[in-house]
Amino acid sequence: MKRLALLLPASLGAADLELSIEVPRLDVAEYHRPYVAAWIEKPDRSVAADLTVWYDTKMKDQEGETWLKDLRQWWRKSGRSKELPIDGLSSPTRPVGKHPVKVSDLELPALAEGEYTLIVEASREVGGREMVRIPFSWDGTTAVQSTASGKSELGEVTLSIINQK
Repeated sequence: MKRLALLLPASLGAADLELSIEVPRLDVAEYHRPYVAAWIEKPDRSVAADLTVWYDTKMKDQEGETWLKDLRQWWRKSGRSKELPIDGLSSPTRPVGKHPVKVSDLELPALAEGEYTLIVEASREVGGREMVRIPFSWDGTTAVQSTASGKSELGEVTLSIINQK
């Protein structure tokens, strides 16, 4: 997995955030790669940080952006206020398999000590929609290791935050 720098207040030190998202193999007649968005939410359900958004970036006239509204939760909370494509976050849809979040030069905002939720949302044309939520506590020192699995559109989602000393 590729590591992302998680910038924290100086008193909390620095940490590495690792994220892996699995797109499962589905036995369906008509298969389309899912659109996927991942973000971190604060306890009040506001967005602390967008991590990635996968969609059809190659359609002419940016038509792929039209269907981002199908990522309903992400779109309402964050997507509709963004200028697309989002530099460093937007990328093409992914095939079946496990995929590390590949973001270069991403600066996450400082995360204060507290409770957060990693959310991964997927939506697929002629398919379903699914969200996986991974709640986690961040105290600036304790490592976070958590995994959750979807039931249809998402497979295993893994979150790891490791404190750097």
